[in-house]
Amino acid sequence: MHSTRDIHSYLGTADRGASMMSAVSLSLILLSASFAVTSLSPAVAQSAAPAQQATAVSPDAIKQREQELEAAREEQRKAAELQQKLKADIAAIGQDRSKLNQQLIDIATQVRNVETRIGETEGRLRPLDSREQQIRASLDSRRAEIVEVLAALQRAGRRTPPALLVRPEDALQSLRIAMLLGSVVPELRGRAEKLATDLGELVNLRKTIATERDVLARDRDRLKDDSVRLAALVEERQRKQSAIEKDMAAEGARAINLSRQVDSLQGLIAKMEQDLKSAAKAAATASLQGAPAAPGGKPNLGALKDPARLSPAIAFASAKGLFAYPVNGRKIRDFGGSDGAGGVEKGISLATRAGAQVTTPCDGWVVYAGPFRSYGQLLILNAGGGYHVLIAGMERISVNIGQFVLTGEPVATMGSTSQVASILATTASQPVLYVEFRKDGTPIDSGPWWAASEGEKVRG
Repeated sequence: MHSTRDIHSYLGTADRGASMMSAVSLSLILLSASFAVTSLSPAVAQSAAPAQQATAVSPDAIKQREQELEAAREEQRKAAELQQKLKADIAAIGQDRSKLNQQLIDIATQVRNVETRIGETEGRLRPLDSREQQIRASLDSRRAEIVEVLAALQRAGRRTPPALLVRPEDALQSLRIAMLLGSVVPELRGRAEKLATDLGELVNLRKTIATERDVLARDRDRLKDDSVRLAALVEERQRKQSAIEKDMAAEGARAINLSRQVDSLQGLIAKMEQDLKSAAKAAATASLQGAPAAPGGKPNLGALKDPARLSPAIAFASAKGLFAYPVNGRKIRDFGGSDGAGGVEKGISLATRAGAQVTTPCDGWVVYAGPFRSYGQLLILNAGGGYHVLIAGMERISVNIGQFVLTGEPVATMGSTSQVASILATTASQPVLYVEFRKDGTPIDSGPWWAASEGEKVRG
């Protein structure tokens, strides 16, 4: 990489003039935009080293460190304020289960929405970043032409070049002024105009990218705060649940032991609902509750607004076209497709982002929560009416066996890689959630239950 002195030495063989200010400005900014010509003067480069060392302890560097320290202090202050607010909010909820449930669903919805916005912003940034790299590579490959154009611009003037300009906007303006004043010789005008076009696109891209990255940074900050709040509410929910079910820890351990005695998902469901007290109670309750009536043959969506409910608001069979996916993600495997091992898929697989929040697509009782065979962490819900929902591939489950959970309630968190063995072989670089619906023990196509659009999804 050349120093400013190198460029001036190379271009200084001709007269200097007023229009040359724009030319040198352009050369320097183009060089700062990640392309350079071959080194001409090692001695000059060596002489620049002391200046670079001095920069390390310059007032600007000290000021930057002070700003970073102040930013860290501000982060600590905000974190402390958030913790205090969380404590106050949880204290205000008290023993009101419905308020806690509603807060959990609301915050989980916020987290899912922010995750969606982050994914959309990242999707917009990818082609922008790619185009920026293409332009920079193009400018880099034409450095000899750039030097020729700049030399021609410089020969038109007589004055000393200005100080280094570091903004591409300045370089673009300088080149346009040079062409407007006629400093560009006719045979080089076309090439200069092409440079101006490329630089103009680079300037616009940089502005767009900066705006998108600001949006991304704000959403990531929001996601971090919402995730902290959600974790505190989940912890409070489970603390209260543990107080109700005194033997919950023992039940969890017994469930894991029982799961080792069966080889199939259907065997696991049967074992849990027959031999495990909490799961058996949940199954019995689901059976006794029956299917909620659907006035006029249509589900009563208003029943979902009751956060204190202890049974499903909508009959599972009548909820077709209303469920939201348990996690934000892209479907990579569908029901009935090849499972890559000579069989067919019994559920769907969703590729998602690391640490994504997992929520329940429907109301139901937890009949299993823990590791199982090649499924990693597995959650099974009894949704009533003979229906079960199986969700696997999470890193951490935050509900217990026997617990009744509401539509949209947070129940688990994804890890950073795939946890399901059958998916791990083909998609190991990102987490994947596996979802399976069963009716009377038989896997069924979950497709009819998923909402076609955001506006059709049921919310708690």
